[in-house]
Amino acid sequence: MTAQWRAFVAGLELYALSLLGLLCLGPVLAVFAPGFLLGLVFLIPGPVLAVRRLTGRVRRRTRELTGIEIREPYAPEPPLPQPHADGWYQRDRQLYKRLWWPRMADRIDWVLGDNASWRDLGWLAAAPIVGLLGVLPLALPIAVATVAPPPSPFLTALLVAAAAIAGVALAPAGLRATARFHRRVLGGPMLRSDVHDVHTDHPVRVWAAKASSPVIRLALLLLTSAIAIPVFVATVGALILGYGLGLIFLVPWAQADLRWLADWRRSLARWSGVTIASPYRPLPPLVQRPDGMYRVNRNLYKTPRWALWTQRLYWVQRDPATWRELVWRGTDPIVGGLIAGVPVLLVVYGIWGQLLPRIVHFFVSDSPANFWYGTFFGHPAAAIPGGLALAALGVAIAPAALRLHGRWSRLLLKPTGDTALAQRVEQLTLSRADASDAAARELRRIERDLHDGPQARLVALGLRLGTIEALIDSDPAAARELTVQTQEAAAQALRELREVVRGIHPPVLAERGLADAVRALALDSPLAVTVDIDLPVRLPEPIEAAAYFSVAEALGNAAKHARARTVQVRLDLLPAGGAAGDGDVLRMTVRDDGRGGADPDRGSGLRGLARRLGIFDGTLSLSSPPGGPTELIMELPCASSSPRTSTSSGKDWFSF
Repeated sequence: MTAQWRAFVAGLELYALSLLGLLCLGPVLAVFAPGFLLGLVFLIPGPVLAVRRLTGRVRRRTRELTGIEIREPYAPEPPLPQPHADGWYQRDRQLYKRLWWPRMADRIDWVLGDNASWRDLGWLAAAPIVGLLGVLPLALPIAVATVAPPPSPFLTALLVAAAAIAGVALAPAGLRATARFHRRVLGGPMLRSDVHDVHTDHPVRVWAAKASSPVIRLALLLLTSAIAIPVFVATVGALILGYGLGLIFLVPWAQADLRWLADWRRSLARWSGVTIASPYRPLPPLVQRPDGMYRVNRNLYKTPRWALWTQRLYWVQRDPATWRELVWRGTDPIVGGLIAGVPVLLVVYGIWGQLLPRIVHFFVSDSPANFWYGTFFGHPAAAIPGGLALAALGVAIAPAALRLHGRWSRLLLKPTGDTALAQRVEQLTLSRADASDAAARELRRIERDLHDGPQARLVALGLRLGTIEALIDSDPAAARELTVQTQEAAAQALRELREVVRGIHPPVLAERGLADAVRALALDSPLAVTVDIDLPVRLPEPIEAAAYFSVAEALGNAAKHARARTVQVRLDLLPAGGAAGDGDVLRMTVRDDGRGGADPDRGSGLRGLARRLGIFDGTLSLSSPPGGPTELIMELPCASSSPRTSTSSGKDWFSF
């Protein structure tokens, strides 16, 4: 028990310092009022710096009593302002005759701009509460005596004694918890340290986000289930009116125009770790007959307006996804609402039950403050753990409920096998068209580069050789001089020809592979580029070429448009099942610190990148908030390829 009592005495000392800090908080806040409201900011640094002496003692005594080191996170004090040659002091764009105000302004910025100062003030307010963990032998009996009913003195004494024994046993753990709290608040950095200027996630904020995120997402999914009720009623009513009373124009509206709800649910399914593709079959094109009529099924139309409407009607009715979605609209309020509603209601019931009775009791004095959870041993406060337990249960089961909700959504909203095949055929048709267009553009570029560069120089070489032949007998000196010029022109033509070849398929890519080729791009870039590559195997040449030119274009965009200074390039081979490299996905991440605001709808370069990747069933995702940073993630499905050192064939460029 000696260790427990020593921990209790140490906790008492630290708690006394916490109470002293609470007493200091009042004068500090009293100084803040005239300092900020009346502009007397010169009053602020003194009390804040005085608080630092108290927190410094807390750090020192915590280290001596518990062995937990707490460093001082304060930014260094600014140096004294130095006068100009004329004796005046400058601060920003203002000149001062005396040193007092520039020095005071620097101290104000130093004190208020240091996050450690605000953490000290936060510690003054929170330490008297958290510090109770260090005096559990005293705090637990007082808490039990407050909660226990006065009419039962024996039971009260028994509970107080048990609480005192438990407090003594838990004293070392409570002291360690108090010391860790002091280290967390007074040691910094918690969010951003002026000492290191690096972002550090607050552990409480991380935990709160992790705990509340599934519940909030389930609440939004519960909202979609509630919206599905009127949507289902409107759909059934439109079908009855359409097929029963002949108001057929309501059918496409009910079955197609209300698909936004299912599309919304598919987009939210990624929260559950589930990806649900669009299940709808593509709308077939409207074909005009040689006689000018439009045929839809067995009907002929003179104008495309009614032909398109009829074709859309048949398209909606014959799509299996339409009727699967109708079943989903009717069943999701029950199944999906139950899955999402249970955790949400547990959390809302548990937390709201703490607030609602007291709010009602505040406005309606006759309403008891304990009508939600009742009482425990006659005291309503003792029932609070019941509500908190319900909320904790809801938070605990929320992640599993979120995953189950995703599987339920996928059950009825995913595409069928026939639909997936039709979508694949359409995608391949578009990819083939993009590949043909890309090949045609590449041919035109090569032809233009050859015509404007090497071809023109080769023609000039031919003319010079003819001149040399004419001068070699009559003027040998001029012929020799012209020969030297011709050699230089031939070397220049060879260099231009190599540039054209490098644009088709860089030699470093064929000889050294994608990793070294990307490193060469980083060296040639005007930006500071860091490269992190993890490619255990060589990839097929078309994949390497597509990846190389995609990274090159991304680096070019960062240099030309993003106003970036540094760029990070990372290449990974993500396994998609099987052995390493077998059916893997090449992920290319390009992140810059530029101004952000990139928009694929406005930038032709990003659209070209998407088309280049789409030829290989690749994807492009962009995150570029205004102000930056911009992160471009490109993925290419690929298969493994044994290491090769031979140069690529001339067909590699055609893969684009």
